[in-house]
Amino acid sequence: MTLHSAPDTTGVPAQPQPHSTEATLIFNSKAGSSERASPDHLVEGLTGIGYHPIYRATASAKDIEEALAGAQGTIFVAGGDGTLRAVALHLLARPDSERAALRLGVIPMGTANNVARTLGVLGNPLDVIRAYAGAQVVPFDVGRVQAPWGHDLFLEACGCGLFADVLAEYGSENDKSVLRGVQAMLRAIPGFAPPSISLTLDGHRYPDDAYTILEVMNTTATGPTLRFSTHADPTEGTLDVIRVAHRDREGMLAYVTSLLNDTFEDRPSVQSSDAGVTEIGNVGQIFHVDGETRQAAPGGVVRVEAWAGALQMLRPVPAAKE
Repeated sequence: MTLHSAPDTTGVPAQPQPHSTEATLIFNSKAGSSERASPDHLVEGLTGIGYHPIYRATASAKDIEEALAGAQGTIFVAGGDGTLRAVALHLLARPDSERAALRLGVIPMGTANNVARTLGVLGNPLDVIRAYAGAQVVPFDVGRVQAPWGHDLFLEACGCGLFADVLAEYGSENDKSVLRGVQAMLRAIPGFAPPSISLTLDGHRYPDDAYTILEVMNTTATGPTLRFSTHADPTEGTLDVIRVAHRDREGMLAYVTSLLNDTFEDRPSVQSSDAGVTEIGNVGQIFHVDGETRQAAPGGVVRVEAWAGALQMLRPVPAAKE
């Protein structure tokens, strides 16, 4: 299930670029690298590869809802993971037949761009647009969560453990800040003592254990490009469950180095499994769903499943090797 920066499309159901040239461009001017290309340049680039884009400026959730109201064909999202998530959630609320007629094209202009990186969509925004000429349409899975706090959907990951606790300290609603991120880690790590919880993967119950990291991954990375999973593939219909038992944990420096080198999954303390359905015991611990945190009174389970092919995504055809 390996998916690298230039993904192998062998065995992945894909179609040529759709014949429809209708397109909507969603542009988030607040994205981390939005200064790299203006909306006019993006429209010109999309026109150059055969689309007829309608530009929609978005500064709020309401703007996104209005921009998508009459969207047809392909929706190009120029922004970061947060903008893409907001667009995706609107589409996922639509009937299957209506949603199946729409495709998403990511133009990464955020800070982390976890979804784009997983799909191999990297580079300057105008170069990305040029790479979409003749792109494939691939199914993109979405994580579906049923929990004591209600229902959720995620594009990247859902989990509990140290990252969820740090995210809760950081505050998902605040502007991004490296300094505040470091401060959140310094507050969360010293007192971190994960509870023992149950874990069931596709009906197989594991012995109760305490986990430093327990992440159900749809993409290879989540948050500030935390590459917990080298092999997560959102086109295959399962999720990658990454876990580190607290009793087996290694030094923090070893994990940080592995995350930077994309070798976290290879560490001896890290366990990885594919699963269509993951059930995690809820004992009141903090969970995260993408960049948001959740918490409920103890009791019940958090059920996470793969919603296979929930979205249709454009993915550039890998360049031929010389």
